[in-house]
Amino acid sequence: MGDDRDFAAWLRLLETPGIGRGAARRLLAACGSPAAVLQAPVATLQALVGPALARALQDEPPAFAARLARARDWLAGGADRRVITLDHPAWPPLLLQTADPPLLLYVQGDAAALAAPAVAVVGSRQPTAQGRDNARAFGLALAAHGLVVVSGLAQGIDAAAHEGALDSRTGGACTVAVVGTGLDQVYPPRHAELARRIALRGALVSEYAPGTPPLAENFPLRNRIIAGLARGTLVVEAALRSGSLITARLAAEAGREVFALPGSIHAPQSKGCHALIRQGAKLVETAEHILEELNLAPATAAPATDPDDAPQDPLLDALGDDPVTLDALVARTGWPVPTLSARLLELELTGRVARLPGGLYQRRHAT
Repeated sequence: MGDDRDFAAWLRLLETPGIGRGAARRLLAACGSPAAVLQAPVATLQALVGPALARALQDEPPAFAARLARARDWLAGGADRRVITLDHPAWPPLLLQTADPPLLLYVQGDAAALAAPAVAVVGSRQPTAQGRDNARAFGLALAAHGLVVVSGLAQGIDAAAHEGALDSRTGGACTVAVVGTGLDQVYPPRHAELARRIALRGALVSEYAPGTPPLAENFPLRNRIIAGLARGTLVVEAALRSGSLITARLAAEAGREVFALPGSIHAPQSKGCHALIRQGAKLVETAEHILEELNLAPATAAPATDPDDAPQDPLLDALGDDPVTLDALVARTGWPVPTLSARLLELELTGRVARLPGGLYQRRHAT
């Protein structure tokens, strides 16, 4: 951003009621800059966006002074805070290749992370324990191979993917969170510490000015930025109707790869992934599968010991891979309920079994 006047003109243009991204792009293409748009004759504006919007551009938007002051205060709050626009050298080039790129981004952290090779990892806000483990493992593995993990800071799969990337010991940026609020607040609030860590080892990104609350309509819109920043999108768990499938669709429309992790046929959180696979998404089981599809050579890593290779527990055998009831386990093992419950609790405490809603149990595989 060139100077404070440039920023004020950008914010004024984007905050004008009725001026969406499409109209703003037409105005910028014709006039060259936000300042030129705001100084253009009414007749010119009317020809581009019609009389009503032309009149709106002549008047300062309601509460604009307060919005501008809040944005300036946020920018002054740290050396790692900045605004980049569509014409800025640091603008991520992959976003320019999407149908509906944002015009301005607020960034806290390393802006260069937005242009680094990246994979988006998205999924359910209410994942299974195994889904959360998988997201964390993929986040760690992708970051260990030098890729930036992009997600949305939501609870569930998003948070697990960010945490996995942050667990990696690679140098440089490892994860980017694209949020649906202004960067002066964190949503959900419980992720405040996670957001702080992401800003230190990557970036927090939003197209919404400081002061923008967590409005429901903004979260599906930010998904296009998540998909647009990445070379491919991995869906770990998702219901048939979810924001994750919106992200996957937007990735496909932008010509990016879509990957999906298969799961239990009985789990609602897997049905969206299975639908994506039927529609042509790449089924993946390891991070190496993603690297191969993106023509990225996997880094050499030392073999790790897999707990699943240890001598098998008969109860884990009886659990199988799908969620199962206590009654079904009694039938499979022949064990009395007190013995079975005690053993399940032991496995749950060691992280090998997860207790699910509805009285179900599921084995957690090592990842």
